[in-house]
Amino acid sequence: MSTVVVGATGATGRLLVEQLINRGETVVAIVRSAERLPERLRSHDNVSVVEANLLDLSDAETAEYVKGCTAIASCLGHNLTLRGVFGPPRKLVRDAVAKLCSAIGAVNPGHKTKFVLMNTTAYGNPDSDDPAPIPRRLVIWLLRHLLPPQSDNEQAADYLRIEIGRDHEDIDWVAVRPDTLVDEDEVTEHEEYPSPTRDPVFNAGKTSRINVAHFMAELIMDNDAWAEWRGRMPVIYNSASS
Repeated sequence: MSTVVVGATGATGRLLVEQLINRGETVVAIVRSAERLPERLRSHDNVSVVEANLLDLSDAETAEYVKGCTAIASCLGHNLTLRGVFGPPRKLVRDAVAKLCSAIGAVNPGHKTKFVLMNTTAYGNPDSDDPAPIPRRLVIWLLRHLLPPQSDNEQAADYLRIEIGRDHEDIDWVAVRPDTLVDEDEVTEHEEYPSPTRDPVFNAGKTSRINVAHFMAELIMDNDAWAEWRGRMPVIYNSASS
C-alpha cells in the first residue's frame, strides 16, 4: 500500500510519516523543501520525496503522484507568522484538498481512496455537533473573519463534507479534529468522540501531535478504525490519565 502525505515537513506531518513507515507503509511525501524533512525520513527506503509546491503542480503532475496510492493524508497548515497567517495562499488547505480529490477522480483508481484531513475543533461539524452556545459562536465568527487560517480550515472540511459527501465513487474521507496541540515524545492514551466534549474556545483540551499522527495512521492502516469513522469528523483528545 502507498500513502501520499502533504504537509509532511510540519510538526505533525513528519510524525505521521514516521508512524506510517513504522507500520510498513510506503509514503510519497510532497514537500516544498526536502531539507526540512528529517534525514532519517528523507533517506528511508519506504519514503519517496517530491519537492514541489502542490498548488503549483499541473493537474497531470498531481494525478501522476496520486496514481496507485490507497490513501492521501493532509497535515497542511499555515505557518504562525504574520506572512503565514495573512499572506497567500489564503486557501492553502482547501485548495490542496480540492486539487488532490480532483486528481483521484482523474486517475479513476477503481477502488475507494482514503482521504484523511487534519483539521481543528474550532470547526463545528453541522452534521453531528450539538449547537454551540452564543459566546462560542461569536468568537468563532470573529476568528473566521479576522484570521484566514480559520476560514481555510472550515472550507477544507466543508469541501469533504459537501462536495465529496459520503457516497463518492472514488473517495472516502475522515477529518480528524484535535484540540489544543502540544508536543510529546511518545504516543499516549487518547480518546476519540463524534463531537467535542469540551468547549474548544473557553475550556479547550489538549491533544499531542504524536497522538494525532498515531490516530491518522490507524485510520489509514486499520480497516476497522476506518469503518468506524468513515465520513465523520472525530475529535481527538489526550486521555485524562495520560
